[in-house]
Amino acid sequence: MTCHERLRSLRVRNKLTQASVASLIGIPQRTYSYYESGDRRIPLDHLAALARFYDCSLDYISGASHVPRPYPEI
Repeated sequence: MTCHERLRSLRVRNKLTQASVASLIGIPQRTYSYYESGDRRIPLDHLAALARFYDCSLDYISGASHVPRPYPEI
């Protein structure tokens, strides 16, 4: 599963809209839509914010792992 597919899956599984997730990381809904469609690369700070929100690792979001380990505490 690719990063953009994983993001969509996480959002749908949590019954969220693109607008609500975009608001969470402080971007327009259209920009988030580009992330989910794979039309735009996702900045690392946005990926980290999404990993914290969904309580999973960046490896899981990126597709490098299929195990949604909790986001590590700092």
